[in-house]
Amino acid sequence: MKKPLPIGVDNFEKIIKDGYCYIDKTMFIKELLDLKGEVNLFTRPRRFGKTLNLSMLRYFFEDTGDAKKNEENQSLFQGLKIMEQGEEYVEHMGEYPVINLTLKSAKQPTFESAYGKIRNAIADEFQRHQYILTSEKISGEDKKLFEKIADRKAEYDDYSGALVFLCKCLYLATDKKTVVLIDEYDVPLESAYFRGFYEEMVDFIRSLFESVLKTNQYLQFAVITGCLRISKESIFTGLNHLNIISILDKKYSEHFGFTEEEVHRMMSYYEVESRFSTMKEWYDGYLFGDMEVYNPWSVIKFLYDLYSDVGAFPHPYWINTSSNDIIKELIIRADRETKGQIERLLEGGTLDIQVHEEVTYEDMYSNGENLWNFLYFTGYLTKESEYFKESTIFLRARIPNIEVKTIYQNTILNWLKAVIKKEDFHDLYLAMEEGDAQKMMDILNAQLFRTISFYDSAENFYHGFLTGILSQSENYLVKSNREMGNGRSDILVKSPSLRGRSFVLELKVSGSIADLENDAEKALQQIYDKRYMEELRAEGYRKIDCYGISFFRKDCEVRFGKGQD
Repeated sequence: MKKPLPIGVDNFEKIIKDGYCYIDKTMFIKELLDLKGEVNLFTRPRRFGKTLNLSMLRYFFEDTGDAKKNEENQSLFQGLKIMEQGEEYVEHMGEYPVINLTLKSAKQPTFESAYGKIRNAIADEFQRHQYILTSEKISGEDKKLFEKIADRKAEYDDYSGALVFLCKCLYLATDKKTVVLIDEYDVPLESAYFRGFYEEMVDFIRSLFESVLKTNQYLQFAVITGCLRISKESIFTGLNHLNIISILDKKYSEHFGFTEEEVHRMMSYYEVESRFSTMKEWYDGYLFGDMEVYNPWSVIKFLYDLYSDVGAFPHPYWINTSSNDIIKELIIRADRETKGQIERLLEGGTLDIQVHEEVTYEDMYSNGENLWNFLYFTGYLTKESEYFKESTIFLRARIPNIEVKTIYQNTILNWLKAVIKKEDFHDLYLAMEEGDAQKMMDILNAQLFRTISFYDSAENFYHGFLTGILSQSENYLVKSNREMGNGRSDILVKSPSLRGRSFVLELKVSGSIADLENDAEKALQQIYDKRYMEELRAEGYRKIDCYGISFFRKDCEVRFGKGQD
């Protein structure tokens, strides 16, 4: 039996004890100790191993107050790389109290409910450290406040200052400074921005962080993770010792996500090396510093499918786990220039963007550069190269892989359906009933001009585009035969009454603008040659008209023909 894959398991102890497949990232510990940063903020896209790495740090560094438990934690690292690095690193095992706080659950629709989730997470962490209340070094007054926070009965100001208070209590009880680990710090900020209570959440998070990270005499070091780097002015006011490590940095680059060597090793272990090219096309493409990185969540999910069926198809697994709100907002707000830029990216092209690392959610739509930066730092774009010009760093950015391209395409199609639903296409149906191919062509061209198109999956796009428009009529039923194959026409449009009108539509995607007219004629002739009208005749329809339609980018051509016996 092969080791099970840790799908959704981000607790280091569980992965090791339960024998899950684990890619050894313990050299992250060595680099942290070597570089000696006091407050370290790591920004990486969602689902790139941040939570598991913080869990690993907790089990390595934490003095639990229980000698037996400390020994159990240390045994988790036997056989891992950090244990081969020498006593100067191993001596830090089990040496510090650890505060481990995650904010990933604070995604509620109101400030009150989101604050409640954060308060509960803080209270849980206090309860985890209740063993220190037996210490005589902690005053009775501090013990009372400790218990109020742990019991979720303290006030707002108590919770905003709770982390530094816990550091103080831990130091008094153990005579050791505290390691502070904060996971997904920006989740409540992202949610608050889209829900409309950003300022309230910024105020609370700023107070929470300032108290524990700024001039905290009880702090050994802190590691914070998130998806985005929020400006110092917004959250990290006055933290001059803040060390920010983004995906642009060459330091720590191999510790989040999987390297190609690691992916090769996993695929060899599960005996599915034959699918490596598919794995690479779909889930590779990220560049952290100068390190080529795969999306670890998607790699594990695809490996899971491949292990039971080596011929399994790849899927966009990340679309179900990562917030796509930014992509939706980009597409909804896109002007003509932005639509053109999106189309260029979808064609495999690049976009030059000026790097703005210190941004806030409020700045997102103030200019196009900020929005493209958000997409880069959240994993929807990747760096192909970078250059320095006039004291500024510029990136040449592209879409990383097929998985992310699929997210863009699906989001565009959903947006297109929503836009079409708001339109009145009465004139299009009237033109179709009257056999007015020119009028149909004018209406469709106008719609194509307004939308965002993608051309590598052009047939899917144009088919979805046309069926979406035709489905708006209350007087006709639309049947798509595209998925069925079987030598049938692309689209049938028919009245609910057999005495009413019906239409056969055949689509073609042209290779150039010069081919449009010819291809429309070919599409119409194909209807006749393959007798596509027979399906409607068999149902009982007698009034049947035919349309051949060809597309090339933002242009289409329409040809009309009468149903023939």
